[in-house]
Amino acid sequence: MSITVDESVLTCLLRSTRVITRIQPISCKMRPTRVLFNLMVEKRSPEVREQQLDAVFGALADPTRRAIVRRLASGDATVGELAEPFAMSFQAVSKHLRVLELAGLVERSRRAQQRPCKLRIEPLVAAGGWLGDYHELWESSFDRLDVHLTKKKGSAHA
Repeated sequence: MSITVDESVLTCLLRSTRVITRIQPISCKMRPTRVLFNLMVEKRSPEVREQQLDAVFGALADPTRRAIVRRLASGDATVGELAEPFAMSFQAVSKHLRVLELAGLVERSRRAQQRPCKLRIEPLVAAGGWLGDYHELWESSFDRLDVHLTKKKGSAHA
């Protein structure tokens, strides 16, 4: 998104870190009377991000909801289509969909008498990013464990 702001507005924008938690300048062009920024701005506080992650992981904790997410990854579906593989009522599937909706993973629209469900990828990307932050830590821990076990195995044979 490109925006043009005066320098005084830019200063206020950068100082309001309680509302804007991260500003990543993609490009910046100086002009005589104004600064033109192309910004990627995340307007969520860390608490909101944590609550969203809690909701996403909580929703994905249930195998039925994970199966629904897998099905929706292949395309939109109605509640009836989502209920087919399960031995449960439409009402039970609707309750699972409501949990997924509250987590931001599913969006329902209205098409005549049908209410097709669509998978929203953004919360999954956020959860994947959070897990990715810990990937390197886990890998280094496994590497250290491997070294330790190799040494222990070597000393047991000696």
